[in-house]
Amino acid sequence: MVAALDTLADVPPPADREAVHEEYLRRVIPQFTGHQVGEIITWSTAHGDLHYGNVTRAPHILDWKGWGRAPYGYDAATLYLYALLVPAAAARIRTELAPSWTGPRRAGPLTVCAQILQAQDRTAFYAELDGPVREQFPHL
Repeated sequence: MVAALDTLADVPPPADREAVHEEYLRRVIPQFTGHQVGEIITWSTAHGDLHYGNVTRAPHILDWKGWGRAPYGYDAATLYLYALLVPAAAARIRTELAPSWTGPRRAGPLTVCAQILQAQDRTAFYAELDGPVREQFPHL
């Protein structure tokens, strides 16, 4: 999975497609996580909705309708945070992919956290993730 995400991130982000708008993340990250967003050092091309339903065993990544520009590490953080309800899978993903969202690259995982928390009152899956996602704040 690391190789697939690295290959995708190496593609120059398209000017006409955004998986996440900067104005949106600058609003929702402080609102839902209490964190501030500094300068976003690296933007990259992202799948935009990376979870196990969109990954085959090979691995191949499916369902590209949401792809576009996003903070680097956004896809890795999405895969990780959506897996929190399966601790063994989440631990494996974190071990393999966490380097993509360290230090100045925190905007990716904080954006995903904010998106989950923003939707938790409308979607049962996100409501289940509320507690586990909040527990991740100190580690991001």
